[in-house]
Amino acid sequence: MIFIAHRGNVGGPSDLENKPEHILKALQLGFHAEVDVWFLNEKLYLGHDLPQYQVDHEFLRNIMEKTFIHCKNVDALDYFSSLEDKFNFFWHDSDCYTLTSMGQIWTYPGKELKRECIAVMPEIKMFENIFECSGICTDFPEKYRRNFSLVKEAK
Repeated sequence: MIFIAHRGNVGGPSDLENKPEHILKALQLGFHAEVDVWFLNEKLYLGHDLPQYQVDHEFLRNIMEKTFIHCKNVDALDYFSSLEDKFNFFWHDSDCYTLTSMGQIWTYPGKELKRECIAVMPEIKMFENIFECSGICTDFPEKYRRNFSLVKEAK
């Protein structure tokens, strides 16, 4: 089970989400991170609704083993698709399921989960078998990691 800090958030929504330092802090705490990435005018940016924080390829490359890159525009999708580096990236809108470039099933809140699914934002709509999938992407990964440990200990 992997716990993914949605936009770097670990204890709830934050004004710092997608800020490079916020992402790095979540990774240092042992979480994976979902980051929103834009590609505009040959530059990379982090940000949800719009490009806010310019980063370079090397920044993303250094954290690529623990990140899920949510491509926010078609140029970002094209950029990551053209690279030899093995970034884990995806595009989605309101799809029930989206396959990441590394083969995980990114699952819309409340939809049925299977073993290879990432449960996205269970705080919006809880999944029945949340601790049976491969990961959870949430603004509260600390809480879910703690609860997972308690469930595991009880078995």
